[in-house]
Formats: sequence, structure tokens, C-alpha cells
Amino acid sequence: MDREPVRIAVIGAGFWGRNHVRVLSELQGCEVVAICDVDLARAKEVSRRFKVERYLTDYRDLVNDDVDAVTVCTPSTSHARITIDFLLSGKHVLIEKPMASNLGEALDVVDASKSSKGKVMVGHIERFNPAVARALTELEAGAIGDPLLIYGRRIGPWPERIGDVGVVHDTTIHDIDLAYCVFGSPPESIYAVGGSLIHTKEDHVQVTLTFNSGRSAVLESNWLTPRKKREMYVTGTQGVIRLEFLTREVVIEKSGGSYSPMVEQREPLRVELEEFVKSISEGKELTPNQIDGLISVAVADAVLLSLRTKRVVRFESFLNEHGVQLPT
Repeated sequence: MDREPVRIAVIGAGFWGRNHVRVLSELQGCEVVAICDVDLARAKEVSRRFKVERYLTDYRDLVNDDVDAVTVCTPSTSHARITIDFLLSGKHVLIEKPMASNLGEALDVVDASKSSKGKVMVGHIERFNPAVARALTELEAGAIGDPLLIYGRRIGPWPERIGDVGVVHDTTIHDIDLAYCVFGSPPESIYAVGGSLIHTKEDHVQVTLTFNSGRSAVLESNWLTPRKKREMYVTGTQGVIRLEFLTREVVIEKSGGSYSPMVEQREPLRVELEEFVKSISEGKELTPNQIDGLISVAVADAVLLSLRTKRVVRFESFLNEHGVQLPT
């Protein structure tokens, strides 16, 4: 039996919102029914370009509308407020990362989700990068034994569209989430060095996360380097997996040599939005969900605390101080 298309509104028509509209307008099983942006001219221009009939400036006009779901592509400081309003009206929500601009707001989203028929998906897009998917499959198959160490590097010039958060919540948070995926648990401790060289908020950071069983992740991020680089190394007991996020390559290095498994070359955003639409249509759980988003925001906040205090932050103590108890 054919299912009704998922009716979706896109909130925020800036750089990333335009990409959401572009991809969603090409997908089967959904219909973009409205575009909302505080800039009416921008909302109108995007709606005209992608043949969306309705455009508006106030997302609250859609809260009680007959849309099934929304994607939130606004500045990070507004993510929680918009998401909660839609959750309370029973809509499904895909929030671009970070889920919220701080831990308190993230907790508010989690609380709202508990009483909502709507479900939350957090746009940690690297989970949908085909290279990451292939690397995680290889890890699960034991290609390099047990993973022990992660080194991640995300460097490049400042993305001018980002002004409400620093490099930790915008950039480092990708690798915080991936370290959580690889090791299967939040970190035990966090230590960070860095600062604000030419921007108001932090623009360079090096983070050390320690996990149980002696595992660790070292994550480097900045908005200072002229050339953009996105790479990660996962060292295991029997080899190393290297990921190149931009070219979507995976290289596995072992004692007998190195090889590159085949990686499907698909746009990560398309994979992510396909999963969002399919999961809603089939009534499945969304992933990454609000708990995954909460953990990433909490670790990012702990990184900033370590930067300010120049001390190691024990993650369990940090959560306890904020009244957070993660599901086991």
C-alpha cells in the first residue's frame, strides 16, 4: 500500500537550509510544504527556486499546522526553543547539530521529547558519510582488532556563516560524536587547550578524551588554517583505519600492507534526509536521537569548562553537577 508523503517544513533558509530544501525536493516519499526564515526575501527566493508554495517568517505559524515534520537549520542558539515548540505539538524534528547551544537547553529538548508523540533526530551528518559507515562496518568486523586510539583533525578557515558558537560546538563536536560511536560510551575525562586568537569565541582547540579500558581520543580543530582538512585515524590492536571525510576514502593499514575498501560515493546530507523521511514513514525510531545529541553537547560544554579552568574535567562529575543521568 502506498504511503502518504511526509509533509516537511524547513526552518531556516540560509546556507544549510537551502541544501535541505534542495535534497528534500528531490526525494521520493516527502513533500516540502513550507520554508520559514526571518528574512522574508530569502524565504521567498528559496521557495521560488525549489517550487515550494508557502513561505513565511515566523515558525510559530507552523507549530499547529498540518505538517508532519520539520528540519531546523537556524543558528544554534535557537535550536532548542524551536524544537521544543514543534515537539509539544507532536511534530517530528531533525535538528542540525549542535542539538542546543548548551547543556541546559539540551536537557530541555530531552524533557520535551518525553511527553511528545514527535521524535527527534540530530543532524550529526558525519554518521551518514559513506566513508564513516564503511569504517564502522570494518571496525565491527574486527578489521583492526580492538580500537584503542583516535586522532581526529578538522582544520580550515572560519565559516563566516557561523557566529553564535565557537569551534568546539561547530566543528569538534563532529569528532566528539564519532568517538562516542567508535568506543560505544561517553568519555571518562576531558582535557582541552586552546583559545581565541582572532575570533570572539574559541577558534582553536586540542582535546584529549579518555575512555574506559585505557582508550583515548585526541581531537584537533581550528578556524585558522588556510586549507580545509578533515581526517581521522583509528588505531587498533591489529592495525589502523584512516578516514578522509572530504574525499570519502577509507584506508586500512595492517602488518601485511594497506588496502582501500570500496566506499559508495553518495552525498551525506542526502543519506541523512532519506533516513529521516524513511524512518518517519515507517514509524521507526530516529537515530542519532536526542540522547546522542545531549551527550555530544555535554562533552562540548565540558571541553569549554576545561579550556576556562585549565583542568581535567571528570565527565561523570560534570553530569552530576548538572543533574544529568544518562540512560544505561
